[in-house]
Amino acid sequence: MAKRPFLSVVPAGRDDEPGDVRDGAGRTLIERAYAQLRDDIMSCQLAPDEKLRVEHLKARYGVSAGTLREAITRLVSDALVVTEGQRGFHVAPIAVDDLMDLTRLRVHIEIDALRQSMREGGTVWREQLHAAYAELSKWEQPLRPDHAKSWERLNSAFHAALLAGHDSPWTLRLLRTLARHGERYRRYAINLPANRRDVHAEHREIYESTIAGNELRASLALESHIRLTAELVAQALSERQPA
Repeated sequence: MAKRPFLSVVPAGRDDEPGDVRDGAGRTLIERAYAQLRDDIMSCQLAPDEKLRVEHLKARYGVSAGTLREAITRLVSDALVVTEGQRGFHVAPIAVDDLMDLTRLRVHIEIDALRQSMREGGTVWREQLHAAYAELSKWEQPLRPDHAKSWERLNSAFHAALLAGHDSPWTLRLLRTLARHGERYRRYAINLPANRRDVHAEHREIYESTIAGNELRASLALESHIRLTAELVAQALSERQPA
């Protein structure tokens, strides 16, 4: 069955904004501001709970206030920014309860999707999974904090490839949403001083078990991998270590 295209919902321009926010050039500026804001939130350059003051940030990102509001609105839709009445916009907090809830949901959905993918995936899926794993391996032997952004992109591609044998657009949409939120915690975990885990060994076990068709072993390896990040970050947050 052919893969169905994903729908992308982008907020429309406001009636009171300049025309360039609504045309092609303006949309490019919004996309750029959105990407920069998102990356700064992920890397904690914009700290959890930090107030986003549009008038101050527009100079930092080199865009108009209207363009910046459009970008922030998209981040509200992603639940990476929160808004509370007259208090304006704030970066979404990082909290143990949020992380554990996120992890439970991800484990539940992703393990089932992996099993379905292993049952339905064919030769092309195996080849694409091998390619994703090989590329990821180049960046995590060892895994370095200064490679976090590149590694995160390849890590996401590997996890997506694991599940790509199962044709369920809604499952993948949900997992993409969860992955966006999990990314902040993963990037936080890379910088933990006590983090001595061998991420490559974890990925290798998941990959080899999946390719071998061992559903139980692959599922257990994936669950352990997901939960370990949560445990490390939860411990650090409870001890109030700085990001």
